[in-house]
Amino acid sequence: MLRVRALSIPRTGLAVLLACGGEPTRPSVSPPDPPPAQPEFPISGIAVAGMGSYDQAVTDLMRKYDIPGGAIAIVREGRLLYARGFGYADVERRTPVQPDALFRIASVSKPITGVAIMKLVEEGKLTLDDRVAPFVAHLTPAPGATVDPRWEQITIRHLLNHTGGWDRNRPNGGFDPMFRPAIAAAALGAPAPASAETVIRYMKGIPLDFTPGEKHAYSNFGYAILGRVIERVSGMPYEAYVRAHVLEPAGATRTRQGRTRLGEALADEVKYYLPGGNTPTAPSVFPGEGTVPTAYGGFYLEAMDAHGGWVSSTVDLLRFLTAVDGRADRPDILGAALVAEMTSNGATACANGACHYAGGWYVRPTQGDATWWHTGALVGNTSVLVRSSQRISWVALFNAWPTPGSLTGELDAALWNALGQVTSFPAQDLFSTFR
Repeated sequence: MLRVRALSIPRTGLAVLLACGGEPTRPSVSPPDPPPAQPEFPISGIAVAGMGSYDQAVTDLMRKYDIPGGAIAIVREGRLLYARGFGYADVERRTPVQPDALFRIASVSKPITGVAIMKLVEEGKLTLDDRVAPFVAHLTPAPGATVDPRWEQITIRHLLNHTGGWDRNRPNGGFDPMFRPAIAAAALGAPAPASAETVIRYMKGIPLDFTPGEKHAYSNFGYAILGRVIERVSGMPYEAYVRAHVLEPAGATRTRQGRTRLGEALADEVKYYLPGGNTPTAPSVFPGEGTVPTAYGGFYLEAMDAHGGWVSSTVDLLRFLTAVDGRADRPDILGAALVAEMTSNGATACANGACHYAGGWYVRPTQGDATWWHTGALVGNTSVLVRSSQRISWVALFNAWPTPGSLTGELDAALWNALGQVTSFPAQDLFSTFR
């Protein structure tokens, strides 16, 4: 089963200290009023008999990490058994999260891009061993810049598996170019914030960190390139192709590309916070806008389209997942051979070779089947998508990001534990009750 290593952090809570002075001088004075009761923690959606362990696990974690809102949905054998919203979509307005509320999903976008690439392979427009350079040859580097000759070795498969040659965690200088929109724009004399195309042009002038295929190093930038490959091969904008050929055939019709500014948020999209409903600020990536809430201008979401830009709901993501999971419960939008290819031949991605990364998924082999998953986080959101080897899958989305790495591992363990407490599953299928 999936086990994501969590960082160790102290348990947090609210401590209230009551101090008394001396004896009261007037015994008739009434004692002070008790502190107000904790506000009700709203839960929306149908309560599912026998699955209360999930309600408890999610509310406990959200209270522990002081997360304003979240949503969880669970599929078993192709049927949506459980979909509930927890806490607040908008803290200021006290608007509860609905089960099908829309959230930024961050790097859970990568499986969507991976499936889009496999669709192009299925259509005969691409192979996984095609070289990437010809697809982005029109994106020229800054004048005078020298392109690392190893760009010519990079293949589609390298990008899918994070073995393309960039290491954001390289000691003494590693960085993620997708979070350098001002630097990239300035280097090219291009409009700020930098588009994905501008970031690619900027990176063509910087040497690779390692020879393609040499090792696995997680790379948002590699998936940004895949978005441009999809556009070049399909002749369509990235979002348009993915929606028409992946999401809509899967029934995930509400999934859209997100926007950076709060005023451009989608209808039914939650607001994004730090734990406790706090809203940190940062200099805006848009010139002249000054300081803004970090989630709404501290980074440029539009340039992150193919690696972290989608907005979706738990229900839509499970529609997507059950359309590509290689199981017969619901029709797949990819052939069986391509589903197998998408989740095999990957790069070792976990300690001791316990899992690999292939085609947009972490995959942990098990006897007879495998667990696939992906996680995602940006300032203001946390997301987890799991297709387990036990024929049950789930999605969890939250509108805050606690200490990096702290929530994800504990959430994983809590949901597996909740599953272990379910003795029987309902026969219902809630998919038709949601948009």
